[in-house]
Amino acid sequence: MADRTESSIVIAAKPGIVLDIIADFEAYPEWADEVKRAVILSEEGDGWADRVEFTLDAGVIKDTYTLDYEWDLAHDGTGVVSWSLVKATVLKAMNGSYTIAKDKTGCKVTYRLAVDLHIPMLGMLKRKAEEQIVTTALTGLKRRAEG
Repeated sequence: MADRTESSIVIAAKPGIVLDIIADFEAYPEWADEVKRAVILSEEGDGWADRVEFTLDAGVIKDTYTLDYEWDLAHDGTGVVSWSLVKATVLKAMNGSYTIAKDKTGCKVTYRLAVDLHIPMLGMLKRKAEEQIVTTALTGLKRRAEG
């Protein structure tokens, strides 16, 4: 897997509120523009989704894929939500995470994403698609949490 894209944003909301938005996968199409559909496939009874299927249209990257989630969180909503690719058609890998930390005005969210494709693509185009996904997700998350 090549380089990853990383970006952070400060959100004027409590970490728990931001975490609830991140965990509400079925609502992603309402605020994450590239996500056209999200369906929870499994939960292990702890209240957190373990497997989620997404349909993504991020310009040069279009696919329906399944992610496996890990939740390493404190009671206040701080911590890390990470994922890895289980299956896809176009994507070969999609690993990433949201790190939620307290900030004096609410919380700071850092999104890390690394994507690899089965089809050859210029690294510059793949990186641009990663950046688009990360930027759109963070601004959409901020808008949703502060709205």
